[in-house]
Amino acid sequence: MSEFRKKEITNWYDHHSKSILSFILLMVKDYQQAEDLTHDTFVKAYLFYDTFKQHSSEKTWLFSIAHNVTVDFLRRQKTSLFFKEKILSHKDNHPLPEEIIQIKEESYELYKALGELKDTYRKVIILRKIKGFSIEDTSKILGWSESKVKSMLFRAIPALKKQLIKEGYWNEKTS
Repeated sequence: MSEFRKKEITNWYDHHSKSILSFILLMVKDYQQAEDLTHDTFVKAYLFYDTFKQHSSEKTWLFSIAHNVTVDFLRRQKTSLFFKEKILSHKDNHPLPEEIIQIKEESYELYKALGELKDTYRKVIILRKIKGFSIEDTSKILGWSESKVKSMLFRAIPALKKQLIKEGYWNEKTS
């Protein structure tokens, strides 16, 4: 079983690691940390392989692990990040252009605006609209009900539009 497990996890890594890395990077905004958390995601997938029930796709399961690993990391870092931000308040916390290029996504302005949204709004937009997960899969990844996913997305889209207008990336008159 161990050899089969290694091959399957390696295959999953080949198919999903870039997408998971970009998902994590959008939450932590630090490329090295995102790489580490991506690695941790696949280590956990290997360790807990027997719990994968195949009620959902491996992609959904892996994104769920990635989400949980990242949330755990952010919880641990919350206090130190608060003090670091206070000390270095002049530092820009938006994704760097190199990071945007690295994740091969289209619009710096979009990610800058996403970075300003509430965490719940950012997550639901990334999973539903950027990564293309279904409502059901998004609910499994985030541990929310399907109705919460729908209502959060319903609120998140106008919030994103408002942020894009505020940043000067969206013309109110053409919308």
